Amino acid sequence: MMSTKLNPDIWSENSRIVNDALVIAGCDVRALAREFGTPLFVLDEADLVTRIRSWRHNLAENFQSHSGNVYYAAKAFISVEIAKILASENVGLDVCTGGELAVARAANFPAERIEMHGNNKSESEIRAAIDYRVRTIVLDSLHEIERVARIAEEFGVVQRVLIRLTPGVEAHTHEAIATAHEDVKFGFSIASGAALEAARKVRAHPSLKFAGVHAHIGSQIFDTGPFELSTERLIEFLGKLKNELDLLADELVLGGGYGIAYVDGDDPIAPATMMKALSMVVDKECKRQGFSSPKISIEPGRAIIGPSMTTIYEVGTTKEVRLENGDNRRYISVDGGMSDNIRPGLYGARYMAILANRNPETRNVKSRVVGKHCETGDIVISEIELPSDIAPGDLLAVPATGAYGRSMASNYNHVPRPPVISVVNGTARTILRRETESDLLALDVVEKARKIEGVGR
Repeated sequence: MMSTKLNPDIWSENSRIVNDALVIAGCDVRALAREFGTPLFVLDEADLVTRIRSWRHNLAENFQSHSGNVYYAAKAFISVEIAKILASENVGLDVCTGGELAVARAANFPAERIEMHGNNKSESEIRAAIDYRVRTIVLDSLHEIERVARIAEEFGVVQRVLIRLTPGVEAHTHEAIATAHEDVKFGFSIASGAALEAARKVRAHPSLKFAGVHAHIGSQIFDTGPFELSTERLIEFLGKLKNELDLLADELVLGGGYGIAYVDGDDPIAPATMMKALSMVVDKECKRQGFSSPKISIEPGRAIIGPSMTTIYEVGTTKEVRLENGDNRRYISVDGGMSDNIRPGLYGARYMAILANRNPETRNVKSRVVGKHCETGDIVISEIELPSDIAPGDLLAVPATGAYGRSMASNYNHVPRPPVISVVNGTARTILRRETESDLLALDVVEKARKIEGVGR
């Protein structure tokens, strides 16, 4: 039996080519496709657990007595079973909507390890969070300070809160996923004085307990520099709170956004490298400000789940297209597309793919992998070299699709969303089933019109 390990920066640790086919955690993808259909998200569960433990270990090792929580960012991908795995690994959970909180509740995720984000949390979402006794609510606006304070008072509790800050750091990433410069919808600006005013208002409410500050500078960042600069500015702000308002933080959440590899040449930051760099900045800046370090927490999402999942597609059609420069491009259409991975369309995100069910017999040619939706922009991979003999029925595997693939999936063209299958040691189980057309039709209703009272015609 011939076995070849794939690039560990891009593929999950248990992904290999065995006898010319892709095998993930002992499961041949040809068998998975027959059993569960395609498109299909395949989760290497052992790889997921390894990544969780790596971030948790490196946070604890570098910050030691000041180590706080690894809060997994649920927006990357969450399900009840994922929440149960996270709970068993003793990490926290960062939710930003009532729906994500509902998943946590269904999994009986410990409320004391949940923080709730969101720039526009509704009253019902805040009530649900306080009712479940989530540990922390991250405040994002002056309206929200008043809203959370009032609802906490109604519940007769003192709610622990963090203030989300915009530290004015320009991260080198796509504009749509950069979140810490001044002209952005998230948080309170340090430079404008809005952050200090927010802290004053929090302090004035007996039903709120100021616990610290939080910032998230963006996503898919490959350099420690922006994170270090953000940390410096956050600690400088904590010094200002201490000196001007006599407020001390017990937690500093440094966010997430650590980049992962999608294609050859991407150079992700190892957890050990990132945590060491940040711990040095925290030590230096806290000494400069004259106070002990608060608990330091982080929020990786993509860096944990992204590389652990692979999407399997079946090829439906192929065609040759003559380009204006005289070259040919081969279009390879698969049975998914923008409904299960919108990132190429939103951000120009790049992916790679391999022929997963057999050894190619021909040379690679210029190709484009596209989906089945009625959009010219329904492109999975814009530029890639793939074997010229790829034909209908072949399987393509796209790695590193754990983050924002299934979580941003849609029913565009009324296409049911794919399942997620967890594989471990040659076994497979469904953790999120495939949607059916019946699921889609279940939302349609026929009801009698009701008169709406209000200002008349």
